[in-house]
Amino acid sequence: MSNLRKVIIDGNEIEVDGAMTLIQACEEAGIEIPRFCYHERLSIAGNCRMCLVEVVGGPPKPAASCAMQVKDLRPGPEGQPPVVKTNSPMVKKAREGVMEFLLINHPLDCPICDQGGECDLQDQAMAYGVDFSRFREAKRATDDLDLGPLVETHMTRCISCTRCVRFTTEVAGITQMGQTGRGEDAEITSYLGETLESNLQGNIIDLCPVGALVSKPYAFTARPWELTKTESVDVMDALGSSIRVDTKGREVMRFLPLNHDGTNEEWISDKTRFVWDGLRRQRLDKPYIRENGKLRPATWPEALGRAAEAIKGASKLAGLVGDLAPVEATFALKQLIEGQGGIVECRTDGAKLPSGNRAAYVGTATIEDIDEAEAIMLIGTNPRVEAPVLNARIRKAWARGASVGVIGEMVDLTYEANHIGTEPSVMNELLKRDHSAVQEKPSAIIVGQGALTRGDGAAVLAAAQALAESTKSGLLVLHTAAARVGAMDVGATNPDAMAAVDGADVIYNLGADEIEIADGAFVIYQGSHGDRGAHRADVILPGAAYTEEPGLFVNTEGRPQLAARASFAPGDAKENWAILRALSGEMDAKLPYDSIGALRQAIVAAHPHLGDIDVVAENSGETLEMGTMEGGTLASNVTDFYLTNPIARASQLMAELSANAKARKTEAMAAE
Repeated sequence: MSNLRKVIIDGNEIEVDGAMTLIQACEEAGIEIPRFCYHERLSIAGNCRMCLVEVVGGPPKPAASCAMQVKDLRPGPEGQPPVVKTNSPMVKKAREGVMEFLLINHPLDCPICDQGGECDLQDQAMAYGVDFSRFREAKRATDDLDLGPLVETHMTRCISCTRCVRFTTEVAGITQMGQTGRGEDAEITSYLGETLESNLQGNIIDLCPVGALVSKPYAFTARPWELTKTESVDVMDALGSSIRVDTKGREVMRFLPLNHDGTNEEWISDKTRFVWDGLRRQRLDKPYIRENGKLRPATWPEALGRAAEAIKGASKLAGLVGDLAPVEATFALKQLIEGQGGIVECRTDGAKLPSGNRAAYVGTATIEDIDEAEAIMLIGTNPRVEAPVLNARIRKAWARGASVGVIGEMVDLTYEANHIGTEPSVMNELLKRDHSAVQEKPSAIIVGQGALTRGDGAAVLAAAQALAESTKSGLLVLHTAAARVGAMDVGATNPDAMAAVDGADVIYNLGADEIEIADGAFVIYQGSHGDRGAHRADVILPGAAYTEEPGLFVNTEGRPQLAARASFAPGDAKENWAILRALSGEMDAKLPYDSIGALRQAIVAAHPHLGDIDVVAENSGETLEMGTMEGGTLASNVTDFYLTNPIARASQLMAELSANAKARKTEAMAAE
């Protein structure tokens, strides 16, 4: 029996799924219905009443279109399709009445409100409101909440749409927000005045349809119409979230999420959203050369000459690829270093990722597969800190009935999970079991970098692959470095991995700040921030950050994505691929491209799948050989969510959030 229903909306007959709500059916018909509380990714509250429509033949009053399904409509007297009107006099009067009620207590804050210019209430008051109010009494006011250093509150502006409550409860998985009181005394508040403890809390700023919840770091710094908006991708984790970079002049003012069902839906983590102050601090804006133990500023020709001289005189040359390097720079570095007989390595954390085997270092599942999965296994990963938006997706699957199993350290994931064991050897026991029940339903296995950076990482990955094979599950390797998959794709690996780097006398460090380089080697550091890598360097070549150059990144599921340039690098800093091209000219080993377009053509010629932007390729590769797994707990390799890369470590706000998180963990409990 078909579930499709015919319905006539404003004179147009359309056929939609009977389970759809009227607001969704109207969208299918191309009609916009105003709303404040309804959001397609949250549960239905039905409490703002802005989405009222007229159902012909129904009760003599308007109906809330967000809370009524198409299948609940009654057909006409002779079986005709039900009729819905969205622009009748009844609807117009109802909307004007609702808007008048909403504005009764709303302050006239628009000139000083950060939401001004991008406010749903402003837009809908203009479109659907009346030009007068019959309200003459005093407005009510409420106290502002302290939700922490990220979200600033002005609760007098709140219209009680409860979007923030539903998001924190359903998506972020925390229970600190709620609504108390009734009628005039109703207010959104936090439990016992607590601040929010979530890596996703910044999303309530976007969700709030008025200026009740705004960004605290961004407050009073810019107006939306002053900003230049650039669509790009995020590199704070390997998820590849779609973002919009808003700039004012040369400064990045804020990051906002863009909708992308394949990666981040429409959420981003707090690190992604608020890391922009790290782009302004501790920047490398001129070349440096170390003389007599001290770094001194130098000119580009001087620094490039010194670097070229060192590389040409190297007996053992190594190149390291950092976690934020775009594919173009990695590809250019590989050609430059290998052209001089050196080696290049991107697995700087020692991850046992097999080069050339994409089914093993990326996996066979996509992020979207998690939505359909009925069983999910997490091995050596804590997605809540490694990729909070992915964790929200797993939580959504769990809320729909999926079972989640964990092998490794048991942590609070914001959803219930079955702890199968802490040691990797548990997988050997699982492989002996009968998996016919699991084979019949969609399932996914997610392996974290914490499992792969161990000494027995290769054996753990092989066991996970075997488990995925026997349960017919998709395998997803959850990376923590945005540049890693792209670097593996262009072959920036070496069989001996980091062992070869230890004996090198010249090391070209392309933004690898997470490792210590032993004394003895001559280090050329190319990067954007004065972090660990720059402190160890003998020559510093200042590069652009991810918002300052066009770049190709490949996310954790193997989806090539383009980051766009939103602003320009400070001072004398240059684009990363251009520095390597200039250096190759100094060394008389000129790389064969003079523009980023020509470089990308060379990359796609060598690795065709990188030309399919925003497409997840089918991954193939050999099955890994099983090995011996050691004991010891599998644990995530991200110890501090807020300080995982040089940009985050340069941010004052990230430092404050990190300190707050540590203080919460060590808070003394009262003895009573």
